[in-house]
Amino acid sequence: MATRSRLYVVLGMLGLASSALVVRAVDLQVVRKDFYQEQGDARYLRDLSIPVSRGTIFDRNGEPLAVSTPVDSIWANPPEVLEHADRIPELAKAAGLDEEALKQKLVERSDKEFIYLKRHLNPDDAQAILKLDIPGVASQREFKRYYPSGEVFGHVLGYTNIDDRGQEGLELAFDDWLAGKPGVKRVIRDRKGHEVENVELVREAQAGRDLTLSIDRRIQYLAYRELKAALAEHHATSGSMVILDVPSGEILAMVNQPSFNPNARTNVDPSYRRNRAVTDVVEPGSTMKAFTISAALETGKWKIHTPVDTRPGTYTLYGHTISDVHNKGLIDVTGVITYSSNVGAAKIAATMTRDHMYDVFHRFGFGEVTGSGFPGESPGYLPVAKAWGPVEQATLAYGYGLNATPLQVAQGYATLANDGRLHSPTFVKGAQNPERAVVDPQIAANLRAMLETVIVSPTGGGAIKARVTNYRVAGKTGTARTAVGGGYQKKYTSLFAGMIPASHPRLVGVVVIREPQGAFYGSLVAAPVFGRVMDGAVRLLDVPPDDVQNWYAGSPESARRIQAPRQAPDGADEMSGTDDGVPIE
Repeated sequence: MATRSRLYVVLGMLGLASSALVVRAVDLQVVRKDFYQEQGDARYLRDLSIPVSRGTIFDRNGEPLAVSTPVDSIWANPPEVLEHADRIPELAKAAGLDEEALKQKLVERSDKEFIYLKRHLNPDDAQAILKLDIPGVASQREFKRYYPSGEVFGHVLGYTNIDDRGQEGLELAFDDWLAGKPGVKRVIRDRKGHEVENVELVREAQAGRDLTLSIDRRIQYLAYRELKAALAEHHATSGSMVILDVPSGEILAMVNQPSFNPNARTNVDPSYRRNRAVTDVVEPGSTMKAFTISAALETGKWKIHTPVDTRPGTYTLYGHTISDVHNKGLIDVTGVITYSSNVGAAKIAATMTRDHMYDVFHRFGFGEVTGSGFPGESPGYLPVAKAWGPVEQATLAYGYGLNATPLQVAQGYATLANDGRLHSPTFVKGAQNPERAVVDPQIAANLRAMLETVIVSPTGGGAIKARVTNYRVAGKTGTARTAVGGGYQKKYTSLFAGMIPASHPRLVGVVVIREPQGAFYGSLVAAPVFGRVMDGAVRLLDVPPDDVQNWYAGSPESARRIQAPRQAPDGADEMSGTDDGVPIE
C-alpha cells in the first residue's frame, strides 16, 4: 500500500513537472514569443547605416573641386573591451591614443554599446588595428571630403564636418543636394561585432548628386594668384575679387585674401574662413558715380556733354566742404566720370529728387542681397530716401554713406555691361537666371562709353594699368576712407570695377583691396590686378579682341596709349590717383 502511494506521488510530481514544462513552453513559444525574440534580436540583430558618397563638385569645365574618398572609422563596444582590459595598451598603441585617456573613456561609457575610437583612418591603417583581433573592436566605412585645389577655392566651397555635412560655403548651401540619403540594412552580428548574416535591406541608399559650378578653375587661380601678390606688394590687410560672365550672370571667379585650406582647418584664424566678397561690406567710393550718372541721364535733365562747373575744386553745402583732389574746372557729365569729380557728382545729385536716386540705386541691387544663395550674404546698406538730407544725398552720389559687398558692385557693373538688364549672380552653371530691365539700354551704352574714357584718356581717371593689350576696357577706380565710429580714419580701401571688351562686354571684374600701405589709390593698387587677371581670362575664354588695330606698332593711337603719363590741365597726371578718397571736411 505504501509502495503504491509513493508511486502515485512520484507520478503526480512528474505530471506536475511535465505540466509546468508545457506551460513554460507555451509561455516562451506563444505568449511571450515577441518579447524574447526582441531580446535575442537586441543582442545579435543590428540596423546598420549604409554610408553614401557625397556628390562631387565640379568646375564649369568638369574639373573636380570637391571629392569624397572612402575611409574607415574604428569603433568599440566598451563593456566587451573592458572585459579584456589587458589588451587596452595594445589597442591604444595601434590607434595612436593615450592609454590612460582611452581607458577612462571606455569606463565612462561602459553603459554604451558603441563609441568611436578613431575616425577617418586610411583603410590600411584601420585594417592594421583590426588585425589585432581585440574583442569589441570593429570598423565602419565612412567618407571624407577632399579639396584638390586647397585654399584657391576655400571660401567658395566651404567645407564639411566629420560627419560629411556641409558647414560653410556652397557645401552648406547645397548640402541637401550633395549629401544624399544613407541606407539602412539589418544584419546579425557575432559577439565580436562581425557581420554574420545580412537579414534584410530596410532602406535603399541614395548617393549624393553631383554639382557643376559656374566657376572656371583656371580663372579662379589667376585671380587668386594676382590678388595674393597685390596684398603682399602693398602690405594690405585683406582683399577680394569677383568676376562675372555678363550674358548669364554666372560667377566665373571669386577669391579672397587671406584664405585658408579646407583640407587643414586646425589653428586657422576664423576671420580667414570668411568669404569677404559676399559677407564684408565697403563704401564703394567713386565706383558709385556710374550709378549716379545713370540716374541723372534717366531724368532727361542731363546729357553726356552737359556742362558741369566744378571750379574751384570744392563745393560747400550746409557747412560741409566737398573736395576734388584737383580743380577739374569746367567739364561735362562725361568728365565727371573721366576725372572722377566729387564736386561734379554732388552738384548733379542736387538736381535730382532723393526718391529717384534711391530708386535707381535700389534697382541696381544696392541695399539687398544679390540672390546668389551664398550662406551669410550681406545685403549691404542703402539708407532709405526719407533719411537723406542734402549733404547725405551729395555724399551718396560719390559712394559714401552706403555699404556694398564686392559682389553687389560687380552685379551693378554687369547690369551696365548687359545693356541695363540685371541677372542675379549665380554659382551654378546653366541655372535658369531670368533678367530684369533696370535702365534704358541707351543709358547703359552711354555709361560704358564714359567708363572707357577712364581707361584711355591721358588726362583722365588714371586707370592705365587696367588696360589689356588688344582689348578695349571700361571701368572706374575708387578710393574710400575706412569708416569708424563717428568719422573716417586715414586708412583706405582701393577699388576697381571694370568690363572687357568694352565694345561688347563679356566679363566684369571687381577688385577690392583693404588698407594698403603706401600707395592707396584704386588706380595704383586695384586696377593693375584687374588688368593682369583679365589679360589671361579673355584668352582662356577665347574672347575676340576688339582693339587690335590700335595696338599695331607705330600707329598714332598705339603711341598715344602707351606713352608715359601726361599732365592734365589742372596738374594731375594719370598715376597720381585722380580717383578721389576724401568724402567731406
